[in-house]
Amino acid sequence: MAGPNIDDIDLQILGELQKDGRMTNVELARKVGLTAPPCLRRVRALEEAGAITSYHAVVDPAMLGYTITVFAMVSLKSQAEADLKAFQDHVAALPEVRECHMLNGEIDFILKVVARDLQSFQQFLTSKLTPAPNVVSVKTSLTIRTSKNLPGVPLPV
Repeated sequence: MAGPNIDDIDLQILGELQKDGRMTNVELARKVGLTAPPCLRRVRALEEAGAITSYHAVVDPAMLGYTITVFAMVSLKSQAEADLKAFQDHVAALPEVRECHMLNGEIDFILKVVARDLQSFQQFLTSKLTPAPNVVSVKTSLTIRTSKNLPGVPLPV
C-alpha cells in the first residue's frame, strides 16, 4: 500500500505503465487481471489524483545531435526564497537544462544539461548559466557513460 487511496492493483497498474506507457488499456487490463472498463477508470483516477503526472517518449539524445550531458553544481550567493525562485525561473526557461534539483548542503542546485558538443556547452555555461541571478559558482562534471537511467520509482509489484 503506497498512499491512502492506492491499492495493490493500482501499484500493478503504475508498475506496468512505468515499463511501457504506450500499451493499450486492454493489454494493461490483461496484465493486472482486470477487464478494460474498470482498468481505465483506475488509470483515470490515478491521473486525476496526481499519481500519474505525464506520458512521454524517451528519446536518444545522440540521435538528435546532443552528444554531451553535463551535471552542473550551482552555488548561490543567497538562499532567500525570492533568490531561489529567481534562479529556478531562470533555468526553467533554458531548454538545455533538462533537470533542476535544489539540494541540501554545500551546493544549492544540481542541473542536468544537454549540449550538442563541448563548444556549445561552454557557450551555454558562460552566456546563460554563470550570469544567472545570484550565481556565485558553477562546478561541472561531464558524463562519460550512463549505466542506469530508470523512469519512475521502485514499486512492490
